[in-house]
Amino acid sequence: MEAAAQPGSSGITALLDLAHRARHVEDGVELDFMAVNSTHALVPYRQAALWFADRKVCALSGVTQIEANAPYAQWLERVCRVQRAVGPIDAKLLGSPLGDEWADWLPAHGLWIPLTSESREANGTHGGLLLARDIPWLEDEIVLLTEWADVLQHAYEAKRPAQAWTLASFRTGVRNVFARNAETGKPWWKRRGTVAAALILLVLLFPVRLTVLAPGELVPANPAVIRSPLDGVIEQFHVKPNERVKKDQPLFDFDEAQLASRRAVAEQALSTAEAEYRQALQQALSDGKSKNLLASLQGKIEERRAETEFLRGQVDRSRVVAPRDGIALFDDPGEWIGRPVATGERVMRIASPDDVDVEAWLAVGDAIQLDAGTNAQLFLSADPLSPVDARIRYVSYEAVQRPDGNYAYRVRATLDEKTGQRVGLRGTAKLSGRRVPLVYWVLRRPLAAIRQFLGW
Repeated sequence: MEAAAQPGSSGITALLDLAHRARHVEDGVELDFMAVNSTHALVPYRQAALWFADRKVCALSGVTQIEANAPYAQWLERVCRVQRAVGPIDAKLLGSPLGDEWADWLPAHGLWIPLTSESREANGTHGGLLLARDIPWLEDEIVLLTEWADVLQHAYEAKRPAQAWTLASFRTGVRNVFARNAETGKPWWKRRGTVAAALILLVLLFPVRLTVLAPGELVPANPAVIRSPLDGVIEQFHVKPNERVKKDQPLFDFDEAQLASRRAVAEQALSTAEAEYRQALQQALSDGKSKNLLASLQGKIEERRAETEFLRGQVDRSRVVAPRDGIALFDDPGEWIGRPVATGERVMRIASPDDVDVEAWLAVGDAIQLDAGTNAQLFLSADPLSPVDARIRYVSYEAVQRPDGNYAYRVRATLDEKTGQRVGLRGTAKLSGRRVPLVYWVLRRPLAAIRQFLGW
């Protein structure tokens, strides 16, 4: 029969030695061995068992390998699973049917030392150390063993590897969430963590306006496009860029040297054709054969006359005038003077200062559902604190290639009211779509990137 340990300096010394060894163990297996065998240096006992909820009965004193399906191990599993608080246990405390088998497996007096913490309780890895002997346990021994259990618990926390997610751990977590709090007695829906999770969920589901940013600028809404009326070379401009012009005011002239030469040749050809016709008409009075030439010469005269009239019109069109009042929008005149232009090539635009739109280029990766009439704002780089409000008029059906090589959708928006900003100013347009949950607004781009990477 074991002799009761005498509390004193020897027990404290043994506890310090065991604590030192526990801090320097190599792995959890060595710590299990210390728990069931080295604890004998503190207090005498006959049998010891170590149990954890996730590992079941993992160590027995004096045994190197445990048979999990043995009746003894299964009975210990049922006994340890119902224990929580530190203190003596015996057959009477267990009751029937577990207590009926106590005498078959363990001595009369047992002691349960829990190895648990809040984190272990939360993830279902709590456990304890079961000691048994033939004599009752003393209060001083229980205090000493409680301190040793605290050392073991700290050592297990330090040696515990990161737990991988499993279906069993998920089920254990769900059970812990729905279990009642033993200390406060509050149901799961009244716990602080549950309330915080519910608030976070409500915030994530809060509907917000889905918005995207795109480069934008102020452009004329309905400008009068001035195109080249003929093939030629521009000789001079009568207006400067961004200058206000009046209707019928001269804008620019073409070089008339070639046109004048061609017109002079055409007029001379017309005079020659008329002279030939008069000569043939005089000969027809005496020569019947000359009458047959009159019709062809008359047609030749009409042809030369039409060509002359066309060239006279070309000379008139070489002086381009403004079709209406507005602002002349074009590049540096020096880039145009002396450069040949083709018929129909755009040279400038005449825009009304009050007829302005917002034009934005929506990247393909940012394309969202934008309905006509939804809000848009343009934050100009020149005045970012005063956004220009507008409403989307249309979004192009197909993406077009921009000068930088990227494809984007053209978005046009009509201003809500007149702005004092000039045409051509650039900035960032904020385009608003439908309402979506906040979590979708935050994760839309990452989800799109993941989907493109995974291909689903």
